[in-house]
Amino acid sequence: MARAFNIRVLAFSLGFGKRIWGFQRGETEYRVGLIPLGGYVKLGGEFPEEGETSVDPRDCILVYLAGPAANAILAVLLIAIVLTLGIDMQNPSRLPAEVGQVFANSPATEAGLESGDRIVSIAGESMATWENVQLAVFGAAQEPLALVYVRDGEQHTTTLTPELIPRHELGWGGFTGPGELRVVGLMEDSPAQRGGLEAGDELLSVDALPVARSKEFIDYIQKNAGQAVNIEVLRDGERHTFSVTPGGEPGAGLIGVQIGLTNFQKFPPGQALVESVRFNVDVVRQTFTVLGRIFTRKLKAKSALSGPLEIARMSGDQARRGFRYLLQLMGVLSISIGLINLFPIPILDGGQILVLLIESVMRRDLPQSAKERLSMVGFILVVGLMVTVLFFDAQKTDLFHRLFSGGN
Repeated sequence: MARAFNIRVLAFSLGFGKRIWGFQRGETEYRVGLIPLGGYVKLGGEFPEEGETSVDPRDCILVYLAGPAANAILAVLLIAIVLTLGIDMQNPSRLPAEVGQVFANSPATEAGLESGDRIVSIAGESMATWENVQLAVFGAAQEPLALVYVRDGEQHTTTLTPELIPRHELGWGGFTGPGELRVVGLMEDSPAQRGGLEAGDELLSVDALPVARSKEFIDYIQKNAGQAVNIEVLRDGERHTFSVTPGGEPGAGLIGVQIGLTNFQKFPPGQALVESVRFNVDVVRQTFTVLGRIFTRKLKAKSALSGPLEIARMSGDQARRGFRYLLQLMGVLSISIGLINLFPIPILDGGQILVLLIESVMRRDLPQSAKERLSMVGFILVVGLMVTVLFFDAQKTDLFHRLFSGGN
């Protein structure tokens, strides 16, 4: 984009810091930096200390928008690929505030919540979506919360006290959001596998009896050990029925299948692209929502922010789940990086755009000394943020807890 506007490109770097490899072609140095945390393009006149004429008026806001735009395009394409392949992926802002699965011996169990309950409010705050529920619980570890819910048309009130997840300092309620009852795993050579069931199948009924909760399905299978049962599933939009004979002792039938409430999403390419745009818009909106809760002290920064160490850990976790989950994380990171780059912080793209807008209103360049001070402030802010998130990451590691909490 810079070259399209005839702007000098001094460096194109993968990574930051000391140059470890590179070559010169024309006036541009192509290089690899020591610190592999992104990269940058250095433009002629972009930095005050060069003593050159400012990039403006040769520059254009489009040049600084090109990087974040590339991040957004990459994010949309990656998520679209994932949705075309099919993936279990929640979008909490599009899920109703309903209880899906309740874990045993959890705060939700103690509060008397059950699958299917619709949450009306938490601590007096209206709950319209599952995202609202998550944020309310995350920020209230070990705090009693007045919770209003509806079951079978009747309204009830209870108290939910989320447990503390120490390393992340988040609240855990012990319940999930709504989803479809699906097969999420099968044992090798199990009755379920021999009968034709596959991972990803949505369970509809067993012997024509509708099943919406895992307990209903498990109870029926256990009661019918040694007797063939007909399991109806939805697979790729089509209904199929399979005959499966549970093994095990009477009253303890097993078919060798793991089931759970999931939000499996799979779309044809065109629709996947549309859904990807919606997903990424929601990620941006959720980011601002979380930032707002941090500034209003409804959520701790340590809980919400992650740096390179935590991102590396999450990447490993997602890679172990499967390549499509790694692609999903890459998409989320890409849109997040693009958004951060648009923040009006000097030295970031958003800060450069802000300077250009100020200069266009003033109809003259800012003084060199002012630009130098802005660059220094921006550098300090970015370095401060990096040090902060690295410290947060370190606090979440096993080594940190062994060193500072007396663990072995």
